[in-house]
Amino acid sequence: MGKDTKGFFRRKWFLRIISLILALFLFMYVNGSKSGFLRQNTRNNNQSSALMSDKSATIKMPLDVTIDNSKYIVSGYPQYVKVRVTGPSALVTTTSNTQNFKIYADLSDLTPGRHRVKLKTSGLNSELTSKIEPNYINVNIQPRKTITMKVTIRLSTKDLDNGYKLGRPHSDIQTVQVTGSKNEVNQVDKIVAFVAIPHNAKDNVSRQVTLQALDRNGQTLNVVISPTTTNVSIPISAGAESSSSNSSLSSSESKDDTSSSARGTSKSTSSESSVETSQSSSSINSSEDSSSSNTN
Repeated sequence: MGKDTKGFFRRKWFLRIISLILALFLFMYVNGSKSGFLRQNTRNNNQSSALMSDKSATIKMPLDVTIDNSKYIVSGYPQYVKVRVTGPSALVTTTSNTQNFKIYADLSDLTPGRHRVKLKTSGLNSELTSKIEPNYINVNIQPRKTITMKVTIRLSTKDLDNGYKLGRPHSDIQTVQVTGSKNEVNQVDKIVAFVAIPHNAKDNVSRQVTLQALDRNGQTLNVVISPTTTNVSIPISAGAESSSSNSSLSSSESKDDTSSSARGTSKSTSSESSVETSQSSSSINSSEDSSSSNTN
């Protein structure tokens, strides 16, 4: 029996079947490994492609102007500009979030007057391309000028209800410095603190007011005022009508007091007269009694 079993495993057809099964198993294993490898490679390639693919983004950036601010004033340029950056997706996203570059206009070599200047970028990654909108700007360069001027207080009204009157207003700042382009500063006629007063005001008014630079026509000028605000106080007192009413009331009370005093004096005099008359009558009666007694 043992010999038959041992011979069974040595038969050629049995070994062929076992070889076939092992070959099939090995074939399936190798194919599965290749598919997994291909899937992994495809996934990695897709991720790399996504990271390396080009992308565009539009970023709003503040505009820097390079000039000697102690000598010149620049006007006419926009505060912000837009720049469209294009490049690798990850790099564009990072640049858009951090904004670690700047857009500037170099005016350091320009003379006073009007100029058309091209904008430039600084600090932008070399792998990115950019397009600034607008690409050129118009600027007006003027000499800088600073003067000192007095503060003028202007009230919205001079008359109040109920006969109250406004006193002389007072500002805690008497003079200010006005800075701007020479052309604008030369047009400044006065620095005004405008105070609105309600018509029914009865108590002193105190306001913090923003100062304005006006020309001769009352138009506001584009200059810098330092300090920009002032505290204004206006005393309010009773006017002529209120004083007249109080005076009439006092006069009436004075007359009443005088009349009462006169009536009291009259009563006192009358009483004193009565006393004197009574005393005289007593004296006369005494004299008559004395005379009658002597006759007897």
